[in-house]
Amino acid sequence: MLVDFEAELWVWEARRDDSWTFVSLPVDASDTIRELTAGQQRGFGSVKVKATVGLTTWRTSIFPDGKLGVYVLPVKKAVRKAQSIEPGDVVRVTVELA
Repeated sequence: MLVDFEAELWVWEARRDDSWTFVSLPVDASDTIRELTAGQQRGFGSVKVKATVGLTTWRTSIFPDGKLGVYVLPVKKAVRKAQSIEPGDVVRVTVELA
């Protein structure tokens, strides 16, 4: 499954420094991923993915966010630096289930 979307980069409230930033996947995509991976999730309900932001692609995991009801993708500092993005920026993201 491949999900292509735009989302705002946001900072995790529990860690207000900029080391923990995320984008939220769309609700409909999150629902489909939940159905496709039922019983296959890893620790914390995570799902392995290949993610792309701009020209940077990496392997990581998405995690369910109980408050939002969607999966969230962590965007590490190296990706933010390579793509010159900061919290609050809207970015194009592609997520592919691994």
